[in-house]
This record gives sequence, structure tokens and C-alpha cells, in this order.
Amino acid sequence: MTDWSAVVWGFVAGIVAGLAAFLVPVVGHVGAGLIAGFVAGYLAGGGLGNGLWHGLLAGAFGGLVLVVVTAPIAGLLGGALGGPIGGLLGGLSVVVVGLVIAFVFALDSAVGGAIGAVLAD
Repeated sequence: MTDWSAVVWGFVAGIVAGLAAFLVPVVGHVGAGLIAGFVAGYLAGGGLGNGLWHGLLAGAFGGLVLVVVTAPIAGLLGGALGGPIGGLLGGLSVVVVGLVIAFVFALDSAVGGAIGAVLAD
């Protein structure tokens, strides 16, 4: 069963680590995903598979929130600069790219979650 408290705490840890990651852009964002997953996996416990699942959810949730926040902004900017078609293409392109980013965030968070759960047990 999913421990949503662990997922939310992992998400929060990922947001905080992600904001700090701007100091070291590439390594920092991968590390932020690992930290998010580690927190979720450690809090959830239950072994490798359970930590993997909770870390995956925490990372995916962070990526999806990023998409939900940025897509409307891109749509508005695209509409202001390129008319209705520009707004549509701007918003949809951010959604597609954002979903790919959410998938990537979920992968490294899943690894962190597995490590966290193994260390918790």
C-alpha cells in the first residue's frame, strides 16, 4: 500500500533540493531527484521494491507539478507573442517536454527510493 505521507515528504525534499540545485545545475538536479526518492523510500521502508515505488511516485509528482505550473505560463506567453496558434503550440510543447522531464525525474528518484528503503530496514 502506498504511504502518501512518505511521497509528499519526498516531494517536498525534492523541491527544496531542486531550488538549491541551481548552484550546480546538472549534478544538482540529478542529486535533487535522488534526495527526493531517498526521503520517500526511507520514510516508507518495506524493502527495495517498496522504496523504489515510493521514490518513483515522489519524483513523478514533482515533475507533474512542474508541468502544471509551467504549461499555462507558456500558453499565455505563446498567445501574447504568436496569437492563438502560438499559445496552443506553446502550451502543448511544454506539456510534452514536461512529461518527458517528469519521467526522467521519476527514474532517479526511484533509485534514491530503493537505496533509502534498504537503509531504513
